[in-house]
Amino acid sequence: MDIYKRNNVTVRGQGVQPMIFAHGFGCGQHMWRHIWPAFEKDYKIVLFDYVGSGGSDNTAYNPERYDSLNGYAQDVLDICNALDLKDCVFVGHSVSCIIGLLASIKDPERFSSLVMVGPSAKYIDEPGYLGGFSKQDIEELLDTMEKNYIGWANFLGPAIMQNDDRPELAEELTESFCSTDPVIARQFAQATFLSDNRTDLANAKHRTLIMQCSNDLIAPVEVGEFIHSQMPGSVYHLMQATGHCPHLSAPDETIEVIKEFLF
Repeated sequence: MDIYKRNNVTVRGQGVQPMIFAHGFGCGQHMWRHIWPAFEKDYKIVLFDYVGSGGSDNTAYNPERYDSLNGYAQDVLDICNALDLKDCVFVGHSVSCIIGLLASIKDPERFSSLVMVGPSAKYIDEPGYLGGFSKQDIEELLDTMEKNYIGWANFLGPAIMQNDDRPELAEELTESFCSTDPVIARQFAQATFLSDNRTDLANAKHRTLIMQCSNDLIAPVEVGEFIHSQMPGSVYHLMQATGHCPHLSAPDETIEVIKEFLF
């Protein structure tokens, strides 16, 4: 299997230590274009797309493999194995935060630290835990995706992005959603929004930065605080950036916070 083709792997940078950037749901590696250049002198930059996203090979999609986040975590490990990557800094956005955590627990020698941008370990509320959504919310979201995917994308894109004064940001996110195969996107959404990885947090073996955005629809402040409380040795940073995509809406702040953690 050609991992480079399957996951549309791109390698850049002049450094030796690998720095992997992993995109969120419905996105692709291009979403990191404002961030990775700030690290290319010091790191070996590795960009990729999950199967079914971005420029990946959709023919490699397997519904059974990707019915949970573990299948996506295996994508990450497959890339690490194919490129012989060790001691990686893993930078994940949204659902990729947990995907990276799962990969790092399974093969800890491949990683040195984790950077989580807008993480959530469980999206559905339950007594004593606030995830941001009710079970009915998620069921309606998945139902709408199935019946009217384009309408769903056009509604959720702006809501996730926030920053209404810069509509081009929401337009880019919406366009990214719309360019993803609807069937694959719905299964990825199901694997994401129905997941519960709270017990995995205590098994973290690496230094972790938790970057929490203000006014984030997908990952409320309480979620970031919960993850920080459950992850030994984690660093929590509440950003001024609003919305769920600071790497697009506030790249300078995003770079500054990551550099402060790494350097």
